Amino acid sequence: MKNWLLTGLFFMVVSTVFSQGKITGTITDGIVSLPGANVVIKGSTTSTSTDFDGKFTIDSPTNTGELYITYLGYNNLTVKFTVSKGATTNLGKIVLESDSNQLEEIVVMGKGIIDLAKDRKTPIAVSTIKAAEIQAKIGTADITQTMVNTPSVYVAGQSGGYGDSRISVRGFAQDNTAFLLNGQPINGMEDGKVYWSNWSGLSDIANAVQIQRGLGSSKLAISSVGGTVNFITKATEKNEGGFVSLGVANDNYFKTTAAYNTGMSKSGWGTSVMLTHWQGDGYNDGTKGEGQTYFISVGYKANDKHSFNFLLTGAPQWHDQNFTKSIDSYLKYGRKYNNNWGTQNGEYKSERTNYYHKPVANINWDYDISDKTQLSTVLYGSWGRGGGTGSYGTKPATPAGGQINFDGILASNQAIVDGKGNADARSTNGAYVIRASVNNHAWYGLVSNLKNQLTDNLALNVGLDLRTYKGTHFRQVSDFMGLSSWTDTRNLKDGNSNPSGTMKSNYVTESGRALPWPGTFNTIAEDQRIDYDYGETISYGGVFSQLEYSNDNFSAFFQGSLSNQSHSRVDRFDYLPQNQDSKKVNNVGYNVKGGTSYKIAEQHTIYANAGYYSRQPYHDNIYLNFTNAVNPLTENEKIFGLEAGYTFASKIVTASVNAYRTSWKDRVTTTSTTATAADVVKYPSLQLGDLIYKTNEGVEQVHTGVELDFVAKPTHNLNLTGFLSVGDWQYKGNTVTTTRDESLSTLDKVQQDVDGGKVGDGAQVTYGLGFRYEFVKNLSIDADWRYYDKLYSNVGAVKNNLELPSYDLVDSGISYKLFIGKGKHDSIGFRVNVNNVFDEVYLSELTTATAVTPTSNNYKGINVANTGYFGLGRTWNFSLRYNF
Repeated sequence: MKNWLLTGLFFMVVSTVFSQGKITGTITDGIVSLPGANVVIKGSTTSTSTDFDGKFTIDSPTNTGELYITYLGYNNLTVKFTVSKGATTNLGKIVLESDSNQLEEIVVMGKGIIDLAKDRKTPIAVSTIKAAEIQAKIGTADITQTMVNTPSVYVAGQSGGYGDSRISVRGFAQDNTAFLLNGQPINGMEDGKVYWSNWSGLSDIANAVQIQRGLGSSKLAISSVGGTVNFITKATEKNEGGFVSLGVANDNYFKTTAAYNTGMSKSGWGTSVMLTHWQGDGYNDGTKGEGQTYFISVGYKANDKHSFNFLLTGAPQWHDQNFTKSIDSYLKYGRKYNNNWGTQNGEYKSERTNYYHKPVANINWDYDISDKTQLSTVLYGSWGRGGGTGSYGTKPATPAGGQINFDGILASNQAIVDGKGNADARSTNGAYVIRASVNNHAWYGLVSNLKNQLTDNLALNVGLDLRTYKGTHFRQVSDFMGLSSWTDTRNLKDGNSNPSGTMKSNYVTESGRALPWPGTFNTIAEDQRIDYDYGETISYGGVFSQLEYSNDNFSAFFQGSLSNQSHSRVDRFDYLPQNQDSKKVNNVGYNVKGGTSYKIAEQHTIYANAGYYSRQPYHDNIYLNFTNAVNPLTENEKIFGLEAGYTFASKIVTASVNAYRTSWKDRVTTTSTTATAADVVKYPSLQLGDLIYKTNEGVEQVHTGVELDFVAKPTHNLNLTGFLSVGDWQYKGNTVTTTRDESLSTLDKVQQDVDGGKVGDGAQVTYGLGFRYEFVKNLSIDADWRYYDKLYSNVGAVKNNLELPSYDLVDSGISYKLFIGKGKHDSIGFRVNVNNVFDEVYLSELTTATAVTPTSNNYKGINVANTGYFGLGRTWNFSLRYNF
């Protein structure tokens, strides 16, 4: 006992001799705190890590010295310090710079508009991916790929082509997950969907992506059933500089980017610009693509109270598409098989091309009224132009080789006896053209938020959200395929959507090119449109508020919003002139959310949240069968969510556990697949390969689950991450299923019992681990492993869904940065990624649920008659970047 006391006394003396004082501080990236950042006193073995709030305390063996600070994805930083013996020196806020930002040292605008989790002290289930990780790992993929290592998130559709992926959050599809760009809603106002090909430039301009699972922190009345995904883009840089980069990847992918910023002048002005071009053949056959991204941001700081920023960005692109097909077809022709293309006169030609250009512009105004009151306002607009091509008329059967015989189609069209090349749509004379389904829109909005710090502990936010949207949808001929014209004839409808007996024909001789830039500026005349021509006007007005109380250990919030949404429809193609305008429909919706958190100890926090949404139905569900007839059965969808969680934060490990239950009633979902031989027999109006849409109405979904994620930094050069999510997502009650063809005509309607059926299109069990190890300064390797299980077919609400085989994937990468020149940013960086390192063969999704039979041919226990996609095999990409 005596020896132990002497030993303890010895260490106390040594500690007193060698510890001159304490150094404290808070490490951030200028926006959020950085938990787990490594802090080392140069020339010693003394080190520590920041806690959950980015704070650190370290004992210094000397009264002067330097701290060496490192954090994954950020430039290392050296900070000098001086401390008196026995005293404490607070270095305050220390800001690290991201080493992979496209436009670094941003001026954050619209702080009151962008609903980041950090802005509300009451916790939520959240994951944040910074620009450094996005730039390092995105490669040729959509921005959705950055979210794959997140609990309860599943990315599907990647095999369709560039920009055709989609994600589900906690089992809810994209139309029931809210997506925000700098606080502005970007879910389609007609159907709530998001098409990532329209946002292919996000990976270049994103400063961060934050996934708020469940109720989230957004104050808006938005469709956050599964969660909210915030994309925070660059703004105007403070310092002069820029970069150029080059990327190459599998399947002839090539990408170049250049950016420059003037820096902020003494008069308060600054400009940042970026331009990107990319092109590639696509992983699967017949999925070529090409596009650009442009970005310009102009900032002006008028004085200490007023800051402005104008931003314009867009990503015009075209890409050929691959659709789902039977497993049997893949086994016959190979896993990269795509039946949407062929050759004409020996040249590659695709029947299915998506082309779109959606410029987005906004003006932000931040007004610091006083120390306690701030006003943030954003005025925004977007203008979508483009569409997708496909067959129209009589499509010949697919030849034995599996590809489209365009030469045969051309010869068949030229042999039509009409002489003028006229043909009625789907007529018996066998005529065929390639059409384009055009979807244009103009969207304008304003979001404004006033924040007032009522007391030291109580803050109030109030604001408004205004939007107006006008869409135009029609079809036009994209390629006449040897014909000189096309005649479309239909029986016009009366005010009750019944045939009137009045026939009308469009004699079409003009076509439009399926390219984004021509599609941006050229719109075909109304008398040159085929199949359909309609539009809608949607107006939205909402108010919102949030009240939050917080002290050192406790916080609570209450949040609410109220909105009115109006809809009207005009059909210029199928109705008599006096009946083209529909009845106007108004719907009122609201949501309320509340929650509380409590820090039970320095490293331990618990929270609980609850919320209720009464959400208006989407426009496409208000009008029956895409006509002007109002659906009398539509009503607001009811969503009730509960969640609770626990967070542990130490100097080495930060971990969170979340539990949730979400009930969604009166919901409507729509899925699509391609027509099989059985579908053609059942619905004679269909042809092989046609798209089929199925809409499920009236059913309830109940999603429950538990999530775990953690980050750890056991040493200054090793980072560890991990996640686990276990869900139980089921349908309750009965559903009505409506089947429609590609022209949105109803094929049939069936009621069925789906109680206990499994929700598909998202793995209900996922887990993964990742690491990053820095061998020497600026040279590192990283890898991520993830496993998917309990993945069911994407067939909407069914009683007996089909479970896909489980699978796991490994992605890996190597990064190196070499500093050159005299400037602190002058450097050359290299990055190599290999995704699906072990070339795992797996089914990533199915769109049918055909059971195994005694006579069926099966693949891994799945009937090969089922349609879907195989996942991507091994892919790679390499990037080189010069910063100046």
